[in-house]
Amino acid sequence: MKNLNLTIIIVAILVVLGFLIGIFMIKGTSQTLTATGNYQMSVMPDEALVYLTIETRSTSADQAKNDNALISQKVLDSLSSLIDSKSIETENYNIYPEYDWNNGKQTLKGYVASNNIKIKINDFSIIGKVIDSSVDSGALVSYINFELSTAKNNEYKSIALAEASKDAKKKAESIATGLGKKIGSLISVSSSDYNYMPYPLYRAESSDVAVKQVATNIQPRSLDISATVNVVYNLK
Repeated sequence: MKNLNLTIIIVAILVVLGFLIGIFMIKGTSQTLTATGNYQMSVMPDEALVYLTIETRSTSADQAKNDNALISQKVLDSLSSLIDSKSIETENYNIYPEYDWNNGKQTLKGYVASNNIKIKINDFSIIGKVIDSSVDSGALVSYINFELSTAKNNEYKSIALAEASKDAKKKAESIATGLGKKIGSLISVSSSDYNYMPYPLYRAESSDVAVKQVATNIQPRSLDISATVNVVYNLK
């Protein structure tokens, strides 16, 4: 008899526990709402980057290298009165053989020494002078970009992401209101996109005369920045 009573008690306890677990699971199964926030802004660049290429050719690698060094130094000397040396850096230097192909046969033509230089300019009024001095000293202008400095890019990125987050929350609140509910706790948030593209002012597809003409009338244009943020809220 005692064993029977104990069995009944155990079964009753299990039933009650099952009931409580079921209620907990029902309450724990909550609805969620996902929203995407967007933000766009236009800002002015605070930096111009001028990329130069200095190429020299010779039948010997040493001569190509020496000729390149002379022109490179001439370019640097011409820029010394216009811009701080810290704003000039060599991005790539290479010496490689150049070949002619005749009737399927490869013949060594000579050697090419190539030096790529990047010039960072914050004072847009001197871009024309920088280009003139560089070209007159023997360099080729590869391209010119209007860009954001690292500090400005980080500043605008923070603003864009913050505003995109606000937009996502407002959209979530509006959707919840339309459903007769309210947003609850924030479950997750992720930044799916941040876009910023430099503005290309010039690409080396023309002559040196063309790049000098471009440099005489440089008008910085605004850059577009955009951000997207995804959020997930509980609904209550």
